Amino acid sequence: MNDLIKISILTDTREQAPYLFKRWNIKTQETGLTTGDYSLPGFEDKAAIERKTLDDLIGCLMGKDRERFEKELSRARSFELFAVVVEANLSDIANGQYQSNMKPTAALQTLAAFFIRYRVPFLFCSNRAGGEYQVYSLLQKYIQEIEKRFKQSQKHNQEVME
Repeated sequence: MNDLIKISILTDTREQAPYLFKRWNIKTQETGLTTGDYSLPGFEDKAAIERKTLDDLIGCLMGKDRERFEKELSRARSFELFAVVVEANLSDIANGQYQSNMKPTAALQTLAAFFIRYRVPFLFCSNRAGGEYQVYSLLQKYIQEIEKRFKQSQKHNQEVME
C-alpha cells in the first residue's frame, strides 16, 4: 500500500499553536474536541493526539493541571489510538531544562506511572517540526489501518457469500 490516503485533520479550538501540516498539503478544520488536540473526522472518539511543549507537559504533571490531564488520559484509555506528542527530548526532562520546581526524577517517574496507569505513550519528538511529523504520521497510519481492516472485512464477506 504505497498510496497515501488523503486525510483531513481536526484541530481542537483550544489548541494555542496548532500545526498547519502544510508540507503534506493537509486540510485542517477547527472543532471542539473532548479529548486530544488532533483527530480525524468521524473518529473523534477513537483516535486523538495530545500535543505538549516541555513546559506545558511538566505543568500537567503537578498542581491543578494534573487532575485535568489525568481525566483526559483516563478518557483516552478507550481510544484505539491516543498518544502524547512532546516537542522536546526525554533528556531535557532528565536535565531539568524546563521552567518548574518539579525535580527531574519526579517528572520522569510521573510519566512512567501515567504510561502504566493509562497505557498512553509519551512520544518525545525533539522539536515542533518533529511533533508535527509524528502527529501527521500517526493519524495517517491509523486511517490506513482502518482502510486495510475494512478491505479485509469486505473480502471475507464476499467469500462467505459465494
